[in-house]
Amino acid sequence: MDHRFVGPRYTVGIEEELMILDAESLDLASAIDQILGEEPPAGQIKPELLESVLEIATSPCATVGDAGVELTALRALTAHRAAAADLRIGASGTHPFARWEEQRVVSDDRYRGLIRSLGFVARQEVVFGMHVHVGMGGAEETVHVANNLRPYVPLLIALAANSPLWRGEPTGLMSSRVPIFRAFPRVGLPPRFDGWADFEARVEFLMDGGIIDDYTFLWYDVRPHPRLGTIEIRAMDSQTRVEHTLALAALVLSLVKRLTEGFEAGAEMVDPPWEVLDENRWLAARHGLEAELLDHTSGKRRGVREMTAELLEELRPHALELRCADQLEGLEDLLRAGNGALRQQMVFEANRDLRELMGEIVERTAPQAA
Repeated sequence: MDHRFVGPRYTVGIEEELMILDAESLDLASAIDQILGEEPPAGQIKPELLESVLEIATSPCATVGDAGVELTALRALTAHRAAAADLRIGASGTHPFARWEEQRVVSDDRYRGLIRSLGFVARQEVVFGMHVHVGMGGAEETVHVANNLRPYVPLLIALAANSPLWRGEPTGLMSSRVPIFRAFPRVGLPPRFDGWADFEARVEFLMDGGIIDDYTFLWYDVRPHPRLGTIEIRAMDSQTRVEHTLALAALVLSLVKRLTEGFEAGAEMVDPPWEVLDENRWLAARHGLEAELLDHTSGKRRGVREMTAELLEELRPHALELRCADQLEGLEDLLRAGNGALRQQMVFEANRDLRELMGEIVERTAPQAA
């Protein structure tokens, strides 16, 4: 399998899936064609599986700050195009009251093929995530980092949780997106790979068997992306506030740097018990910032807030080198004032008004366009 893991290392690209909304009702609107236009000079706007969803993606950027400039501009551009068509955009892990039965599939062979292959499972996937791509300098280091990122996935899910409502009701989960998307095949925590040759062989086995067309049909929380030369982290809900998106991107980037340095120093690949990783993933989606995750080394439960504070201290030197220390500090606001799920709960519980909540999401997604 050809790959482009040749550097430069630690470039960062961010993708966000956003909701397209009717301006009056704030229902999802199947109106992607009214948002698409000529690509902006940096980054891009793309369709997704459903016509009520769009994806914005930055170009590979030298710093998280540069990615933030592009991302903010892309949010503003899509908000402007939406407003011109009497539409709005919003960012959240789920739309609080949408019905999947009312959504239309994009006219694209890949997406129609997904519906044919997965049926209801694909149709009900009205969820919105964010992905972070980090440039890597070698295939073996990429697989090493992917393996060693797996224990951090539940922490990322807990911090990014931003989908406490689904189909008009509170779900009791902080990230409803996680179990909804879990219905897809080839999702969730990836297996541990014994190096690049193992990853390559497993992908080719699935391709030769007619299961997948290529590796992009592996929708794991973390995956190597050979064509782009990146490692891609896909575990997180879309963030309403762009500063939270950038804080999470800074965390991911700093983690990747630390783990890459570990690979260069000869660190071994970690392989925690699957049941521990999977349970932690569930606990993170269920409780968000209040989750207590199981430490696979000590067998004791530890709170997400405590673990995050400890990790931030460890990563600050890496963040300084990567020029993303300011963005990383955004996690302090998230811990102090609450992540997206807690803020959604606060707004909803005041009046139990779903459209008031959606209005708040729209306003915070692109404030300059509100």
